[in-house]
Amino acid sequence: MDHFLYRDGVLHAEDVPLPDIAAQVGTPFYCYSTATLTRHFHLFEQALAGMDHLICYSVKSLSNQAILRTLAKLGAGMDVVSGGEYRRARAAGVPGERIVFSGVGKTREEMVLALNDGIRQFNVESEAELVILSDIATGMGVRAPITLRVNPDVDAKTHEKIATGRKEDKFGVPISRARDIYAQAAQLPGIEVVGVDVHIGSQLTDLAPFEAAFTRIADLTRTLRADGHNIRRLDLGGGLGIPYTTSNETPPLPLDYGAMIQRVLGDLDVEVEIEPGRLIAGNAGILVAQVIYLKQGEGRDFLILDAAMNDLIRPAMYGAHHDIVPVIEPAPGFERRAVDIVGPVCESGDTFARQRDMPPLGAGDLVAFRSAGAYGAVMASEYNTRPLIPEVLVHRDHHAVIRPRPSFDEILNRDRLPAWLTD
Repeated sequence: MDHFLYRDGVLHAEDVPLPDIAAQVGTPFYCYSTATLTRHFHLFEQALAGMDHLICYSVKSLSNQAILRTLAKLGAGMDVVSGGEYRRARAAGVPGERIVFSGVGKTREEMVLALNDGIRQFNVESEAELVILSDIATGMGVRAPITLRVNPDVDAKTHEKIATGRKEDKFGVPISRARDIYAQAAQLPGIEVVGVDVHIGSQLTDLAPFEAAFTRIADLTRTLRADGHNIRRLDLGGGLGIPYTTSNETPPLPLDYGAMIQRVLGDLDVEVEIEPGRLIAGNAGILVAQVIYLKQGEGRDFLILDAAMNDLIRPAMYGAHHDIVPVIEPAPGFERRAVDIVGPVCESGDTFARQRDMPPLGAGDLVAFRSAGAYGAVMASEYNTRPLIPEVLVHRDHHAVIRPRPSFDEILNRDRLPAWLTD
């Protein structure tokens, strides 16, 4: 469920008509709903009620500071994968003890930053990282709290590019070697073992891979405790999928996900952390674009928008589907026609949909890409020197620009000419 609904034939974000925002900020733009973000966060809270838990929002899915502060005020922790994301979370008012630092390639500088400013835990992904983290922490006179990310070799049955829990993936350490690496961690002076971490992929639409992975982690937890480790925290990652179409996708509900967690792990007396991103942010955001042209081709028509693959790369990168709807609701009885929906970037890959049945649309009409909140703005670029598009946050009948569109002067002035080219 989201809060983007038609009222009197006009698509609204909560109580704000989308054409009003378009008139103010221009197109294309991203628009997010506070009510939807709040509802989705509370669904996870309800799902884990009765368990000691912390919901650490996955910052990489949508990292604007206004979004982070909205969720932090609800009680969310944060899962970050870079020093930049750590800084964003801290700038949004999230205390260090509610930030989890994940990622396979943490640098020494990032480790020092987090140890200085506060960190809940590092989710360590390799023996090399473990040793370096211990050396740094020892030199600073502290101990770094860690979980070890364990690769359970479970196929998440998701897209190849977002599967992370198979033995051929770059993430984590093999579960077969976990006991030895935990034994090594226990001997390092700068390390404090606090738990186990697992994350098998993104956009999962079946609970079975989760349950298989969590069952292996439960067995590992019992073994590690028998070895003398104080495993008091299990980080279960994220990955629960969302419906990207209104017709045929039915991912598991957070309540079902939470019930499975309690069934598999409830007897372990651990604090559970989960790291949802897509399910909180995905359906809380849309991308609004304007039609530039309707172009007649040989055997097909093209709906050319002012949004492009640099603004929303998911269709080009993953072959991802987004429902695309007109902002002005079509009159009853309209006739659909198949069109290719494309952007203006000079790449054939700049295609959002092929032969999509759409209502009649022409130049100047507005369309909205649904379920565009996660991995939309955060993956955008300035390819073709196209400015990053604005982000707008709606709260009831109010809206605010939370990232403005840069001017071309701002873009061009970031370049620097060497001395031999300045005469």
